[in-house]
Amino acid sequence: MQEQSVEIEKLLRAIEAKDQELFLELASHFHYADLADIYEDLNDEDREFFANALGPERFAEIITDLPASIVEESIDRFDPEEQREILDQVSDDDRVDLLQDVSHQTREKLLDLVEDDDIDITRTLLKYGENTAGGRMTTAFGKISLGMTVKDAIEVLRKNHSDSETLSRIFVTDDQDHLIGRIRFRDLVFNDQNTRIDDIYRPCDHYILASADQEEAAQMFSKYDLFVLPVVDEYDRLLGIITYDDALEIIEEESTEDIEKMAGVSGESSEETYINTAVVTHFKRRFPWVIGLAFISIASGYVMMSFGGVLTRFFMLSLFLPMVVASGGNTGGQASMMVIRAMALGELDNYSVLKIALKELRIGLTLGLAVGCSMALFTFTIAPMLIHQPLPEGFSYLKFALSVTAALTAQILSSTMLGALLPIIARKIRIDPAVVAAPAITSIVDISGMLIYFSTAKLFLLS
Repeated sequence: MQEQSVEIEKLLRAIEAKDQELFLELASHFHYADLADIYEDLNDEDREFFANALGPERFAEIITDLPASIVEESIDRFDPEEQREILDQVSDDDRVDLLQDVSHQTREKLLDLVEDDDIDITRTLLKYGENTAGGRMTTAFGKISLGMTVKDAIEVLRKNHSDSETLSRIFVTDDQDHLIGRIRFRDLVFNDQNTRIDDIYRPCDHYILASADQEEAAQMFSKYDLFVLPVVDEYDRLLGIITYDDALEIIEEESTEDIEKMAGVSGESSEETYINTAVVTHFKRRFPWVIGLAFISIASGYVMMSFGGVLTRFFMLSLFLPMVVASGGNTGGQASMMVIRAMALGELDNYSVLKIALKELRIGLTLGLAVGCSMALFTFTIAPMLIHQPLPEGFSYLKFALSVTAALTAQILSSTMLGALLPIIARKIRIDPAVVAAPAITSIVDISGMLIYFSTAKLFLLS
């Protein structure tokens, strides 16, 4: 790592000095993904030198790893013929990703530069949404037909091997391109040349519709330990494949999106690094949640104001108020995270809402009673040492302990149920479950916690 840092420093000095010969020599030792990271951190002038010095053929490797926000400005650094070369060098799925990252006007201009033998497949892939399996697939894969012999199959693969992303898995189709099965390359190598494909192929158990969400495809890779996943249309015709490296990108994108929504960050996820993302972009993505939750929190103040008489009379309630409210937020957040994780892994597809509710009811009740009893013990032993003011007439530590225990149990139980069920309800009405997680749930249980706490205290202490 230290050695790479030294090499990066040398490369940056070559860029600063505009030494093209030294730059090219040093750049030849870097992986294209590392060069993409370096390019992203450069200023506009240095990016111009970087792109021109590297040339379209090598830059084609780098542009597929750049954040979407800088793809258009990067490809605009080249003239039309160089852009044509870039589009010709990248794979069909990367070409489509590139075209999806630019404006509509630029996309149409670039489509005119795509080679004739690539334009049909490019336009076909562009019909699928960016976040669908079809939008992530490549058509560069090994395909053979029923009725072939091993010798025939190898001849077909030999002709197309340079255009295939992988030949570790080869797919078998009938004469109408319906997906029939799969075969490994080694099965072809170790079988007699006259062996028929019909006798050695295996059924294809796992495949996905082109219209399916990309997250479903990533889940299938994880669940079934897949190396490639075939993509079919509604008639089971083989359209393309998704490779494991695409699956890793999908998982990263979806995880980032979920984490940001759970943290109350809205809008499209930025592919740029945190440092390179503009301050105004951070502001736009955070402000709606911050201001929205700020107004919601006013309700908490209104609840406290409504029970001002109880709080004034029994000032010791203020000692436990933050704890009751926080316990609801903590348990609600825990429940929502567990349910969202289970949903993301496909663990809850076959379970009813009632079954989940009953499970969380038991968990919430157990947690509530355990924490409530612990606080009751604290109230009898430690709380008297912390309260130095005269107690109200008729005040009883027993009633106080009972009110705190009851409030905690009710708050934790309701928060656990709410945290578990809200993501499920959100998915039912086609809202991303991550949106209703913290801090949204935290703000809701803050209000419910105050209502429960003051209502319980009023019931126990004033009866």
